[in-house]
Amino acid sequence: MKLIVGRDKEQAVLDRAYNSREAELIAVYGRRRVGKTYLVKNFSRSKPCVFFHATGVRGGKLTEQLQQFTKIIGDTFYSGASINAPKTWLEVYEELTKAIVALPKSKKVILFFDELPWMATKRSRLIQSLDYFWNRYWVDFPNLKLVICGSSASWMIKKIIKHKGGLHNRITRKILLKPFNLYETKKLLEMYKIKFNNEQILQIYMVLGGIPYYLKSLKKGWSAAQNINHMCFNSNGILFDEFNDIFAALFDDAEAYKELIALICSTKSGISRKDIERMNKLTGKGGNLTRRLEDLEVAGFIASFIPLEHKRKGIYYRINDEYCYFYLSWIMPAKRTLIKEENNKQYWQMKINTPKYKVWAGYAFENVCYKHISNIRRVLNVGYDAEVGSWRYIPEKENKKAGAQIDLLFNRSDGAVTLCEIKHTDKPFLIDKSYYHSLLNKAKVYKRETRTKKEIFFALVSASGIKPSVYSEELIGDIVVLGDLFKE
Repeated sequence: MKLIVGRDKEQAVLDRAYNSREAELIAVYGRRRVGKTYLVKNFSRSKPCVFFHATGVRGGKLTEQLQQFTKIIGDTFYSGASINAPKTWLEVYEELTKAIVALPKSKKVILFFDELPWMATKRSRLIQSLDYFWNRYWVDFPNLKLVICGSSASWMIKKIIKHKGGLHNRITRKILLKPFNLYETKKLLEMYKIKFNNEQILQIYMVLGGIPYYLKSLKKGWSAAQNINHMCFNSNGILFDEFNDIFAALFDDAEAYKELIALICSTKSGISRKDIERMNKLTGKGGNLTRRLEDLEVAGFIASFIPLEHKRKGIYYRINDEYCYFYLSWIMPAKRTLIKEENNKQYWQMKINTPKYKVWAGYAFENVCYKHISNIRRVLNVGYDAEVGSWRYIPEKENKKAGAQIDLLFNRSDGAVTLCEIKHTDKPFLIDKSYYHSLLNKAKVYKRETRTKKEIFFALVSASGIKPSVYSEELIGDIVVLGDLFKE
């Protein structure tokens, strides 16, 4: 069985570092549960090297961190012999250095410091000690490859990648590990012998995203709906309370971050920084809000954007993490009811035919499409120089002009604009007379408000394809179907 699915670019980075003739300091960061530890462990174990893997103790005191780290030194370099735990990180790194020096110089050594933010307790001086030993000793060991990893992406960037101390500009390679796309998700499920067609995988993806830890927990022989019900709406399900665990593990002031992401989630088309300042209760204005928004974005929970043709409005934010959006939309509102009721085995199956589900699925599918823009570009034959985004015009109350919203558009450099409708339906989408005129109106409003002289083309991104009609034949130039999003 292939141990690592996808991650070809990331493995290539690690391989180049492993084969280089210099010491390497590699920073690996990304969302919790995205597979950072799995990638580094399996890569390292496939190489003829000494592999040292120490993991921070979540919530542990300095003495616990030092004891655990020292124990791993004994296990890795001295066949399990016990070592008296030093009292400082300088002493610990001194022990580690002695162990490395005792090895043949031709022997490659991979040091994997996993969840480094958990090791870096207050006043521990871990970072300062790491600065010292890297610059004083380890940088001169060409057989040494140090991999630093952390789920707190913002911490990794501030304390390691952009650190102003001794590690500044010492990072030789960086890996931002992102969730799987649909193609990689399908390959992972195949590896675990979980057989789903594209439609079932899409249902799963809109809830779990491309998070390997969640995906590998799916049960064979169960439908997407059955798996979602078991994982999300069962008090013992792994995703029933995962939202709280994620934020507690990443942020000291978790409640402020949860309140902030819930606010952003409540506005499907995005919310401006100004409105966040006005509506947010816990974070308030200024530096704290800026820092928290940056933290959430770096971790992949939200995405910032500037509305096309409306740059004067400033930065907007929208939810970017499938599970967080699903939790806030479905799990959290039903938690109390689900805990009280014993019979909740069919909860999700009963919800998938409701109007609320259709609204949620429409936005969730739109989010999936934005993550697969490169696939859509290929089908539409749109160049990478085209501006991409959504667009809307909401007239003032006293203004009688018609408004319009466009799910996705490509503002191209070849004198054209492609307006895309994104549709998530369980049957092929039908463009009837009414919808035909609605599309024409959108083009009219867009031309009027942007004053563009470019040619307007229409395209459709549909999860279930399209049902041909005289209106679709006249108006729709290109169609992106679900299978296109699954291509490598």
